[in-house]
Amino acid sequence: MEHPSHPDSARAKAPPSTYLASLINAALEAHQAGRFNDAEPFYREALALDPAHAEALHYFGVLQHQRGDHVFAAELMSEALKLDRTDAVCWSNRGLVAAALGHPQEAMICYDQALQLEPDFADARNNFGVALQAQGAFDEAIGQYRLALAVNPSLVDTHLNLGTALNKLGRYDEALVCYQHAMALDPHSAEAHFNAGNAYNAQGEHVAAIASFERALALRGDYAEAHINLGSLIGKLGDYAGAESQYRHAVALKPNPTNLVCLAGSLGAQGRLDEEEGFYRHALALDPHYADAHQGLAWLLLKRGDYKQGWAEYAMRWRKTDYEAIAIPDVAEWHGEPLDGRRLLLVGEQGFGDHFQFLRYARVLEQLGATVDLCVRKPMLPLVERIPGVHRAFSGKPDGEYDFWVPMMSVPSCIGTDLSTIPAEVPYLFADKANIKAWRKRIGAGTKSKRKVGLVWAGSPTFGNDRYRSIALTDLSALSKVETVAWYALQKGPAHAQLANAPEAFRAHDFTADLNSFDDTAALIMNLDLVIAVDTGVAHLAAALGKPVWVLLPSNSDWRWLEDRSDSPWYPAMKLFRQTRLGDWAPVVKRVSEELRDGGL
Repeated sequence: MEHPSHPDSARAKAPPSTYLASLINAALEAHQAGRFNDAEPFYREALALDPAHAEALHYFGVLQHQRGDHVFAAELMSEALKLDRTDAVCWSNRGLVAAALGHPQEAMICYDQALQLEPDFADARNNFGVALQAQGAFDEAIGQYRLALAVNPSLVDTHLNLGTALNKLGRYDEALVCYQHAMALDPHSAEAHFNAGNAYNAQGEHVAAIASFERALALRGDYAEAHINLGSLIGKLGDYAGAESQYRHAVALKPNPTNLVCLAGSLGAQGRLDEEEGFYRHALALDPHYADAHQGLAWLLLKRGDYKQGWAEYAMRWRKTDYEAIAIPDVAEWHGEPLDGRRLLLVGEQGFGDHFQFLRYARVLEQLGATVDLCVRKPMLPLVERIPGVHRAFSGKPDGEYDFWVPMMSVPSCIGTDLSTIPAEVPYLFADKANIKAWRKRIGAGTKSKRKVGLVWAGSPTFGNDRYRSIALTDLSALSKVETVAWYALQKGPAHAQLANAPEAFRAHDFTADLNSFDDTAALIMNLDLVIAVDTGVAHLAAALGKPVWVLLPSNSDWRWLEDRSDSPWYPAMKLFRQTRLGDWAPVVKRVSEELRDGGL
């Protein structure tokens, strides 16, 4: 937060007995009391008597800035500075106006001028820090905030600003100290409690974060941002109905695109798709280029099977920073132009599951006449080098010449994929033959009388819906009692620790310590009869290898699994087992157990 220097310290420069001085004093008194409408006539009459009165020009400019008329404010303050270039306060306030007009370099010049005149001017130090922070110069901003507080430790806004800069750098403990200082100075500062909530949330201290957000809202019920952040946190913890309530409060206060999209997402997570759609469309009516609304609407349409509109919306999913992170400079993005004889770079995006699902399009693009190179995340090499249609696969920055590049998940919109034209020929991923053979020897003949089934029960805990997507291994214990199955753990990551207390049947064949790459996992999967998994990259990997896969889905499943289907048009050998009630896995596990006992694959 910037800290304006208010007219409370101003002094009329004309002799106090004059009428002009009385006008200016009356203007300053009303202005300081927040009575802008009362102050304005006094300023105007004073300037009619003396158009070159620097003080009246300056503070009338401050009033216009506070009203939001920054252009007029700039004119008034610039005129004041022509008359008195030694007024450090006016320089600082002129910097605020420049920042409000979107001129950060001009703002910093103004603050610097103020500080040359008065090095101990705490407000100017604070404002200079805000300008530096807006440019991403967090360390320099922190230095300015600390200098300001050395002069005036009672500046609540500066403690908050320092905390925000430290928070941006991941220095959460230090940030919390700043917020605590602010709260000590002003216990009723909703902003201090709100910022503390953000720092606690970043540390994973969810109980403290919730308490801080709730305190901020108790102090200021119309704090839309606190409603949003509280909703996002409790939604992440699985309380989508509670999140919806918070988002509805935020939308009532500020019906902007961001808040509307948050509300839409909470409805979608509860399976209320018809209600969800209206809020995405409302957001896009306000801002037709709002990427998050396009992406949310795209997922909804794709889940319904409306691929024509869904892919069109998905093509507009990009936030500027996300797009720039994968875009190939000086190479045209492909949008469906003829590819015969062209070199095309297919660029992977999003998670491993997304990669595995959309790698199928390499072969399609090669059949359209392109020489296809593939840029993916390093853990996927060398597995993806064996995809038919791939000329070369690599990770990192491209070093070749290309006619086009295209994000992997944009290809369906470029070629018009619909439900009936999904390129579903599998396998399109292939494990290394020598590695398959090596795993066959390791597995041995001890389980020949049983079906060998791989098991994955959890995904990444950072995924937004992981609370409902993943399953506790204890909830799958009924599967361990199916005597005709030999279980092979394919689970990596933190959830692997659940094996320690699992039934012996789940622990008997655990080779995960030796699965150092997707190439290793693929080779092991090729020695199995079936993979049972929650919605993770391994499920896509196994299906792309052509193996039978059973996917266990929450009732608020991802767009790619459509609605109500027990099969997938993306993978012919896949079965889907869906919850009917969010969070209730028992009926799903029962159906899977029955099918295993019946010998189904």
